[in-house]
Amino acid sequence: MPLKSPTEEDYLGIYSIMFWTLTLIGVVKYAGVALKADDQGEGGTFALYSLLCRKVNVGILHPKHVELNSGVSQHGLPEGTEKQSRLGKFFEQSIVARRVLLFIAMLGMCMLIGDGILTPAISVLSAMDGVRAPFPSVSKSLVEALSAIVLIVLFLLQKFGTSKVSFLFSPIMGAWTLTTPLVGIYSIIKHYPSIFKALSPHYIVHFFQRNGKEGWLLLGGTVLCITGSEAMFADLGHFNRASIQIAFLCSIYPSLVLTYAGQTAYLIRHPNDHDDGFYKFIPGSIYWPMFVVATLSAIVASQSLISATFSVIKQSVVLDYFPRVKVVHTSPNKEGEVYSPEINYILMILCVAVILIFGDGKDIGNAFGVVVSLVMLITTILLTLVMIMIWRTPMVLVVLYFCVFFVMEGVYVSAVFTKIPEGGWIPFAISIILAFIMFGWFYGRQRKMEYELTRKINFNRLEILLSEPGIQRVPGLCFFYTNIQDGLTPILGHYIKNMRSLHKVTVFTTLRYLLVPKVAPHERIVVNKLGLKGVYGCVIQYGYADSLNHEGDDLVTQVTNALIAHLQTCLSFSLPGSPVEVHQEVADIEEAKLAGVVHIRGKTRFYITNNCGWFDKILLGFYEVLHSNCRSALPALGVPLPQRIEVGMLYEA
Repeated sequence: MPLKSPTEEDYLGIYSIMFWTLTLIGVVKYAGVALKADDQGEGGTFALYSLLCRKVNVGILHPKHVELNSGVSQHGLPEGTEKQSRLGKFFEQSIVARRVLLFIAMLGMCMLIGDGILTPAISVLSAMDGVRAPFPSVSKSLVEALSAIVLIVLFLLQKFGTSKVSFLFSPIMGAWTLTTPLVGIYSIIKHYPSIFKALSPHYIVHFFQRNGKEGWLLLGGTVLCITGSEAMFADLGHFNRASIQIAFLCSIYPSLVLTYAGQTAYLIRHPNDHDDGFYKFIPGSIYWPMFVVATLSAIVASQSLISATFSVIKQSVVLDYFPRVKVVHTSPNKEGEVYSPEINYILMILCVAVILIFGDGKDIGNAFGVVVSLVMLITTILLTLVMIMIWRTPMVLVVLYFCVFFVMEGVYVSAVFTKIPEGGWIPFAISIILAFIMFGWFYGRQRKMEYELTRKINFNRLEILLSEPGIQRVPGLCFFYTNIQDGLTPILGHYIKNMRSLHKVTVFTTLRYLLVPKVAPHERIVVNKLGLKGVYGCVIQYGYADSLNHEGDDLVTQVTNALIAHLQTCLSFSLPGSPVEVHQEVADIEEAKLAGVVHIRGKTRFYITNNCGWFDKILLGFYEVLHSNCRSALPALGVPLPQRIEVGMLYEA
């Protein structure tokens, strides 16, 4: 914060701003309100959007995960109170409003990922810069190189999971949150014992009266005191609400209040030392232990945003708004504790690049402030919608919440926007690239879904196809994978018309992801008869801790056993089908299994014609690039390679 001839009143005003920012945004907004707005245990801006999509139907694409809330209506309201708010009806009826909401959620997600790039860079760089205080001869380039090495090691540790990394660093965080307030208390007692009179808000008013526009610009520096708040919310999937609230309210918040109070007390008595950084406030006898703790704590601060980035990527992949990447669940007990190898190494490269290219901590700090303030503002908007449409909060409280936080954070955003030429453009460049990737994927998925829904095969159409002359029912058991509800994929019609055949026993298989650790064996496979001879439906349900990569032939046995049990159950309950027919179907299944098993999946592409506009050519072409380089939507299931068939089909754009 570049203060010019600061006075005692200036320092008291700045501390008052920081105290009330921490209290209102950190305690009231995030610890008190935002942590309650989780989506199946997940937090962050995209989790708020996901919550709105599930509860109020404001989404554009249908989410792939399955609803597990009992006693809840399709609109997410308790049974008996299904009447929607006017705002909810407006969003359901207006495609423009839903697209604007999606844009806001995407912007928040992109900014949070930008935060995940900048936080490790600025945290580690500023901590490592402390080595130059006792050794001024150490070059800036060496500090940058050491910071890059520390970050590379941190990213290589991510594969072990948040729990193990947290367990490793928790004693360090404990030491940090204990020692920094002790230094603060020491400075308060020695330099300015009456510092807490600054808690009176009138010091804020006097500060802006004295400093005017310059005071407003200084808010770009004070916003950095609350930078971790959004990560606290976004990391909800890695921890639980109670643990975050206890850690923040009982440790982090009082630690920050006392630390900043101690720094302010020191600066009031030594106003010319305000450019020397945090290490100036540390007594010489404990300098090196504090330097080590500070550096390790910077690593922990980086960890929080890295974990948050994994969470928001996983949320957007589940909602089908981001290209499919590998998501590894590192905990058998907690669905939200995830790790993505591809995202991890991309973040590592970008973090190191930011340090080496924009090594000036001031430029990275300016960029950091822009990210934090914008994400907080977006969270306020989405939380307001949750209050109105889902929680049905009294309008007086909604208006009070929105006015206080929107105005407060809006002022911060206006101040940090002046920093765009001085490094603030970095997160915008990152966000534009990420937003283009997300929008390109979203647009392609939307067009593909529209094509499939308008051309899906229903069972009457399938019966007509199979009755055409020349269509053969060939020996064998076929698993035909489809992800369309209330119908079958258009690839089926394409396959039958060109191959002029279908296996005697065909099982249309859908994989369904449930938000539970493991699905009980008796609930794993759900089968039914689809009304045509030798044609069955199968849903394979799995949780985030289930391993599907080693099923192989065992899966075939499980499905055929489930089919036989289902047919025998139908017979025992006198359902349609004579005993002779049922026994024949059972024999057909056994015979087909012995004749050979094949697993068929679709592989579709857009065929971009000359009649397409330039917008479709660019977006759909970009989608095809993303689609050809991302992971398959279906797990491998351990199917042997000789049994796999991919049926290609071109969707005309």
